[in-house]
Amino acid sequence: MKRIIKRLSTTQIILAGFLMIILIGSVLLSLPLSSANGKAVPYVDALFTSTTATCVTGLVTLPTVSAWSTFGQAVILILIQIGGLGVITVAAGIMMILGKRIGIDNRILIQDSFNLNSMSGMVKFIKKVLIGTFTVEAIGALLYMTVFVPDFGLKGIWISVFTSVSAFCNAGIDIISENSLCDYALNPVVNITTSFLIITGGLGFVVWWDISGILTNKNRRRFRFLTLHSKIVLLVTAVLIFGGATLFFVFEYNNPLTIGNCSLAEKIEVSLFQSVTTRTAGFATVAQENLTNASSVLSLLLMFIGGSPAGTAGGIKTVTFLVIFVTALSAVRNKKTVDLFNRQISEKAIKKAVAVFVTSFTVMFVSTLLLCTVSDGAFLDILYETVSATATVGLTRNFTSTLGLLGKLIIILTMYFGRVGPISLAVAFNSKKGSENIIANPVEEISVG
Repeated sequence: MKRIIKRLSTTQIILAGFLMIILIGSVLLSLPLSSANGKAVPYVDALFTSTTATCVTGLVTLPTVSAWSTFGQAVILILIQIGGLGVITVAAGIMMILGKRIGIDNRILIQDSFNLNSMSGMVKFIKKVLIGTFTVEAIGALLYMTVFVPDFGLKGIWISVFTSVSAFCNAGIDIISENSLCDYALNPVVNITTSFLIITGGLGFVVWWDISGILTNKNRRRFRFLTLHSKIVLLVTAVLIFGGATLFFVFEYNNPLTIGNCSLAEKIEVSLFQSVTTRTAGFATVAQENLTNASSVLSLLLMFIGGSPAGTAGGIKTVTFLVIFVTALSAVRNKKTVDLFNRQISEKAIKKAVAVFVTSFTVMFVSTLLLCTVSDGAFLDILYETVSATATVGLTRNFTSTLGLLGKLIIILTMYFGRVGPISLAVAFNSKKGSENIIANPVEEISVG
């Protein structure tokens, strides 16, 4: 077995790791013990649920609150935690707990999976990731308990823990009700706590430590001392959240099916949460099928962009989006280099951004085409579903429950490739130096545009 693993590339190990966890989860969820009524659910639904939990997506064919027993919900929660942290991180954490030494091969896996530039301090980094994750999730659970324990009694403790882990991992799966968080759309504690967890998980662990380093250094408490990566993440995150909230507010202002009948403060609250949750979190405080067409298109864009690298969120990532945008802007201006914050973006980073974008777009396009073939749903509903699956968001226009067998299989594959695709590309770019031709091919101009 060890020989086989050594023959596999880092990319193949990560792909196989996610697949193995999904299959194990599907077997556990297909047991009668996992079902709320004691009868085994169809295997395709168990596989779908295991995939959506491991890939921290949130699309479900069966309502989590009523279809699964406490055991089944616990399996789903473990899958969410593994999927959010990453298979490699969880495996390294288990090795550390058991007192096992993390060898060079495992250090390379960790470096590649987090897209780090160095292997120094790897064990310390994993410890910080695990401690930071569990600390934030514990804080979230305690805040949720102030609402859910009064509403659900002692069961509220389990609901609070489940929701906190799901929110931090940007999974969007909950055990509160079948309409997600719609019953708590105007509850400030639930809204603020959920948004805090989503944003914290979506920023990425690397940004955490960068901000922490700035805050603890009295002489360097300035934005300009952050790394370029952190500057991009924070800038794009702020623009997307507040820009998205402003546009949702405008687009939905007079929509009686969403916020049309709310007060001004309530409209701002719901709009802000919608902007946050579309960034691959998947919780809903308004029914997505009731959004205006303009808001739906805006949601598609925000979902596709997603969160930030080395975090729990999906999508093409904020850094990828800005690098592609600035590269296009530089080309229009006929600039020789691509610059951000007085720093030049490397050619390797630009190529990686283009590769991630093209891969994610291809997965989304093929998935949409296939789902249109096997389903007779409205095009906007189908596109919303496939973008949500590709970017591992979990928001749906009430379409997931209508999927047939082929439709479920298409979304399963879409969620899987949507989750592992960008990770695999990042690993591939880090692991392979690229071959250099001894004799370069001749250059010939072509017409573009």
